[in-house]
Amino acid sequence: MMLETAALWLMFVMGVRHALDPDHIAVIDSIVFRTAETRPRLALWTGTLFACGHSLSVAVVALAMALAAKALAIPAWTGPLVDGLVVALLLLVGSMNLRALLVRADYVPVGWRSALIPRPLRESTHPAAIIAIGLIFGLVFDTATQAAAWGAAATVRGGVPAVLAIAAAFATGMVLADTLDSQIVGRLLRGAARRTGQVRRYRRAVGWLVVTLSFGSAALAVAEMLGRPLLLSETALTALGAGTALAIVTLLATARINAIRS
Repeated sequence: MMLETAALWLMFVMGVRHALDPDHIAVIDSIVFRTAETRPRLALWTGTLFACGHSLSVAVVALAMALAAKALAIPAWTGPLVDGLVVALLLLVGSMNLRALLVRADYVPVGWRSALIPRPLRESTHPAAIIAIGLIFGLVFDTATQAAAWGAAATVRGGVPAVLAIAAAFATGMVLADTLDSQIVGRLLRGAARRTGQVRRYRRAVGWLVVTLSFGSAALAVAEMLGRPLLLSETALTALGAGTALAIVTLLATARINAIRS
């Protein structure tokens, strides 16, 4: 039971890290900026809608892979190839955002997935459109392949219930982190031009977090590919997940308090 709990906490942390993907932040913030004045309530929950759509596609891919795992014979060379491409994308995203932070005072998160979304859908502020954008993001190469790998692995350990539990833990972390982003940005933008500087500082802080997580995740992935993975105990993984959840709740509460005082 302890091992299963630790694995779920780890998936929760991975969901938080995935939510801080620059493309997630860029799309969510863009919609929040467009709707902060005209649809303030929607602006605050943009991250939640996006993450729900994204989580749905991740769960569908993982479940489909789990159901087909016994019938598919996947070549051994596909694993290292996928891992290598994911590392390359992490390094690309980290480098792009590091350069943006160093050369631009008005930093905006830099990603590559946004170009895959049709412009009318990307510029829409309808709740269904936001969910659809998240759904499409979940079907992009790196996310879909990771979800498929989780589905195949979970099938061996516990079947469909294990797949659903892993998908739920991942989704919880992503929903919390993306909700935090839209809540903070939406509250900072509420009818006060003086808070523009606060938004800029918040974005830069998130940018440095994105760079750290991108390079850090790439380094951990390379270490695992070389046969030297970072091994954490079940207690350490559980503490990491619980601490991450507490930090998210604290940040959200702090943003709410600061917005009320302003």
